[in-house]
Amino acid sequence: MRHYDVYAVGNALVDSEFRVEEQELARLGVEKGAMTLIDAERRAELLRGLGELPGKRASGGSAANSMIAAAQMGARCFYSCKVAQDELGQFYLQDLNACQVESNQHHSSANGHSTGTCLVLITPDAERSMSTYLGATADLSEAELELDALARSQYLYIEGYLAASPTGRQAVQVARATARQAGVKIALTLSDVNMIRFCREGLEEMMGDGVDLLFSNEEEAKLLFGASDVAGWSSR
Repeated sequence: MRHYDVYAVGNALVDSEFRVEEQELARLGVEKGAMTLIDAERRAELLRGLGELPGKRASGGSAANSMIAAAQMGARCFYSCKVAQDELGQFYLQDLNACQVESNQHHSSANGHSTGTCLVLITPDAERSMSTYLGATADLSEAELELDALARSQYLYIEGYLAASPTGRQAVQVARATARQAGVKIALTLSDVNMIRFCREGLEEMMGDGVDLLFSNEEEAKLLFGASDVAGWSSR
């Protein structure tokens, strides 16, 4: 009998959401509707540009958001991630706990980085434009995996954003091997069209010999597989 419904691995990011007008994106130099990786200097620049705008803070990251939603619907979820030993890291893990998502909390590490963050700018049309500073999660590796928990799960859920991280991709390979050996189904989300544009090889590496479930929107699928192949999916 499986103990967890879903075991996920992904980037731990504290989301800060800001409501902005359309013209603010141009002023700040943020690409609308996309996720852009930024460094600490760019993050500080954006925060200065946002000034006194109120922001809403929550634990996030693509896979974490999915696990929180699944837990709210009654699923038992485990999330492997990496945060720093700072205030944001403590907030992140406490928020996961409050959402009934188990995690590898004892692996939190002060590795010279702060906990990752994502600045989410939401325009009146409800479009999200994200600027992500990976911080500590850039070094997520197989050390953050809890393989016993994975082997006792129904699904392994892989976040596509890990395609940008060499150590993250290696962790995915270890997780995939454990899942296959234990009869755990594998799911992958493509996450964002920019991951296909700039990290295609990493995504293909994480897909390996295939997955049982693939989460994608039409634009992402066409870019990765080709328009003709995707058009055939709708008829099957």
